[in-house]
Amino acid sequence: MTDDSAETLTLPLDGWHRARGARMVPFAGYAMPIQYEGIVAEHLWTRESAGLFDVSHMGQLLISGDGAGEALETLLPSDITGIGPNKVRYSLLLDENGGILDDLMVTNRADGFYVIVNGAVKHEDIGHLREHLPDEVTINHMEDRALIAVQGPKAVAAVARVIPGVDAMFFMESNGFFGAFGDLWISRSGYTGEDGVEISVPAEHAEALVEALCAQPEIKPIGLGARDSLRLEAGLPLYGHDLSPEQDPVEGQLTFAIQKRRREGGGFPGTARIQKHLAEGPATKRVGLSVEGRLPAREGAEIFTGDTKVGTVTSGGFSPSLQAPIAMGYVASDHAAAGTKLEIDVRGKRLSATVASMPFVPHRYHRKGAA
Repeated sequence: MTDDSAETLTLPLDGWHRARGARMVPFAGYAMPIQYEGIVAEHLWTRESAGLFDVSHMGQLLISGDGAGEALETLLPSDITGIGPNKVRYSLLLDENGGILDDLMVTNRADGFYVIVNGAVKHEDIGHLREHLPDEVTINHMEDRALIAVQGPKAVAAVARVIPGVDAMFFMESNGFFGAFGDLWISRSGYTGEDGVEISVPAEHAEALVEALCAQPEIKPIGLGARDSLRLEAGLPLYGHDLSPEQDPVEGQLTFAIQKRRREGGGFPGTARIQKHLAEGPATKRVGLSVEGRLPAREGAEIFTGDTKVGTVTSGGFSPSLQAPIAMGYVASDHAAAGTKLEIDVRGKRLSATVASMPFVPHRYHRKGAA
């Protein structure tokens, strides 16, 4: 990939990344930093200390107006009206058949529902929401803001020196902070399996904020390459690869996003299909795969038992933490149990693989009430 496409947009921090030696590549329509000093080194630094990720390509939306929560529940299968004040909930935007159009994060703020959607499909998501939400519900695309994630076991303590008070939050909680970097909205969440925060910041203050954060000895800037390997180890799906309109939430093993009230009451797109899969089980399921040897299985590789194809890899790579290849994919449900022995065809060579429980590397979220 190259970064000389005329159509490629730039992030607010484009010059900052380049000045730090980032290798920039097109991703989701933007020039994005894929690495600075190397993917493996950046991955391991995040697992041991704290990494700063620029995810400003993501779509930040504020959905407000009378009945906004109820209206969102006609498009998402989650209990949106039941989200507590300043709490965050993972959810899914579904098509009329229950297929996944995107996965997203919804926060109940005093001024509406703050929704973060994936960068590659944010404009399609906005179009879908505008088409299906009633006129009294307003969608504000917050294009004047950047989004910065700081992830790792030392992340929150380091961020708290720059933004006092963030360490008081627990996993999937959020709050507003105002100070030298303008009005910030911060959630204790992320996409690496580690503890950390995601910070929405006015674009004009983004460079001052990341400079202050990276002045902390625990924090280094980290690129997209390590973000991908970190989320794979954490068993977290990537939209457009592990999730698509071809799968519903049950096939994607995301039923935790459908709370009891919604499972029973329905009223979301694809209710009949999803309730049937909840009751009877789907034909295919998303699973983790531990691959023997050193050769990684990549997206598109076919999964077999004997001569019978039973699935396809959707994400795969070499795990820096485990020093072994891991993958994620969809297999026939009767081959989806942990411990099932399978084979993956990689360029004509059969690799032995075992269905593995996810996450591959344990999550280390700072949950309320946890020891």
